[in-house]
Amino acid sequence: MTRAGRMALFGAGDLYVVITESFCGGRSAIEVLDAVLDAGVRLIQFREKDREDAELFRRAESFRARIPEGKALLIVDDRVDVALAVGADGVHLGQSDLPVAAARRIAPELIIGASSHNPVEALAAQDAGASYVNIGPIFATQTKTVPTGAVGPDLISAIAPRLHIPFTCMGGIKAHNIGEVTARGARHVAVVTAVTEAPDVRAAAIELRKAIRGTARL
Repeated sequence: MTRAGRMALFGAGDLYVVITESFCGGRSAIEVLDAVLDAGVRLIQFREKDREDAELFRRAESFRARIPEGKALLIVDDRVDVALAVGADGVHLGQSDLPVAAARRIAPELIIGASSHNPVEALAAQDAGASYVNIGPIFATQTKTVPTGAVGPDLISAIAPRLHIPFTCMGGIKAHNIGEVTARGARHVAVVTAVTEAPDVRAAAIELRKAIRGTARL
């Protein structure tokens, strides 16, 4: 698939689920992935921080095999090489990862996401060729530690009007506070434990998708 095709699918997405097996409530990552896909989620990030390369590749490859090409997107956290090796649709880069411009040279057809914690980082990522930027962590979160701590939902209002690429929001977003980010224009909302540790993964994903879309029916 071309980058344009991938970005069209990204634009049609709503909930962006980040899956790490250690945050899957004792279930396998694949079990959670299947439930998320069954809920209609089209934006999936594979994130495993502490795996050796061979194991990381094997696990990412198993994700690729379960995600229907053209129906949902597979984004690999941090690793451009792994994303390319398994035929993923994109990579998500943090501030300490490979620079966006370098990743774009290596992988011109991949979606490249970039984490940002302030307007300077978001605009720099956009200028460097990012496909989307993530704003966060919006609220306090157990899944990621950054020097800024929680940046608050008002940062969305400060950054979003200055972007000409899509943005996602992430960090401590749950059913009870998702309205605070959608009210500020967020249409692609990233979550981890709100879905992956839920007793019913599919139901949790559907509930959050409804909240993003503002409709009682999907």
